[in-house]
Amino acid sequence: MTFTGFTDEDFDVFKIDGLDERMDALKQHIRPKLEELGKHFTPELSALTGDEMFSHVAKHARRTKNPPKDTWVAFAANPRGYKMMPHFQIGLWETHLFIWFALIYEAPNKEEFGKKLANHADKIFNETPEDFVWSLDHTKPEVIEQNGLSTEELIAMFTRLQTVKKAEILCGYQIPRQDAVQLSSEELIKKIGSVFKTLIPLYKL
Repeated sequence: MTFTGFTDEDFDVFKIDGLDERMDALKQHIRPKLEELGKHFTPELSALTGDEMFSHVAKHARRTKNPPKDTWVAFAANPRGYKMMPHFQIGLWETHLFIWFALIYEAPNKEEFGKKLANHADKIFNETPEDFVWSLDHTKPEVIEQNGLSTEELIAMFTRLQTVKKAEILCGYQIPRQDAVQLSSEELIKKIGSVFKTLIPLYKL
């Protein structure tokens, strides 16, 4: 199979009630597409980062009752997992597609990374496109828009990463569902690729 883009049916998976029912639909409709994106972007991200990258499609294996509200493929320089590493993600909520660079709460080097981010805050502020977004919690769909941020607010987010145990930082781009379903597979791949290129300096820190 080659990646065919996303459809309304894919996004509607998150409306299905029941853990088993939603998981079955997710495995049938979305997971094969995430696996294809994984195959496509693993060599590209390996070349961009200079690290050998591996793709990890979310399995949602620990869930016993709550059906997943989002799903994703993650890319990290570790064949066994990604949560403890700085990583990239492509995924879906019911409302939008997301493309992230992420460091989540399980990463052991968050404090050190938070300091590096704070030290480069002016550069990061100036080089992050206006239409990019930030998140402080990968489990929630809400984001902070770059075009409404000040450097001081960005530094406060980076400081929080150093001091709060559960803190996270994600930076990237969202495509609203109604736009994502209109894009061809080629257009989507091109857009995701350009977002990843923009995010590489954050990874390299």
